Amino acid sequence: MSSLEIRDLHVVVTAGEGEEPREILRGVDLTVKAGETHAIMGPNGSGKSTLAYSIAGHPKYTITQGSVTLDGQDVLSMKVDERARAGLFLAMQYPVEVPGVSVSNFLRTAATAVRGEAPKVRTWVKEVNTAMGQLQIDPAFAERSLNEGFSGGEKKRHEILQLELLNPKFAVLDETDSGLDVDALRIVSEGVNRFRAQPDRGVLLITHYTRILRYIKPDFVHVFVDGRIVEEGGAELAERLEAEGYERYAKGAA
Repeated sequence: MSSLEIRDLHVVVTAGEGEEPREILRGVDLTVKAGETHAIMGPNGSGKSTLAYSIAGHPKYTITQGSVTLDGQDVLSMKVDERARAGLFLAMQYPVEVPGVSVSNFLRTAATAVRGEAPKVRTWVKEVNTAMGQLQIDPAFAERSLNEGFSGGEKKRHEILQLELLNPKFAVLDETDSGLDVDALRIVSEGVNRFRAQPDRGVLLITHYTRILRYIKPDFVHVFVDGRIVEEGGAELAERLEAEGYERYAKGAA
């Protein structure tokens, strides 16, 4: 069975030139197995997004201790593109705009890189059209520059479009629900649920709120505070957090 394992992960970040590095992650232990959905919840500034970007290989973040392995392979020794080919996917909280690169060209280039060969045109067009239809994306968007001029909801739907077409082993979704209205949240959640309904797929979902968890039911919930996991439980833990907030963790209560 496939698994993504994070062991005693410590990460520092340097905000700017001349500034001292700050430790953000302070020993994170987490295992996501195929077929599981894990939700990470916590207040702003707790390190949730740092975890996501560290797994993906963002150069801003430096691993000082610990390990990340995918099916026993050392993820931290891989380049970013190698991590994608190994089966990791990151849906970003703030998807970047790429002027001059059309959505269709980006998707086919990404699929070619991940699959090791270019998809056959006729089959690929059918795949893209089906996925765009399910996500209620206007086909005209295929020829627009990636994310340029897109609304927040349109950007998030295109992140899930990439997820469905690239079909990784593990998806790390960084606040995919932020900025979404009710309809967009439902559409995006349905896309994630289609992905995780497949065999041998795992999801690490980072969020502040329980609203997306009403559509995407987690198997495990982890409370993230001050760069580490401070409590773990099932879906009922998310409901308790919605009612009580994170104040008691900040105060160091058990």
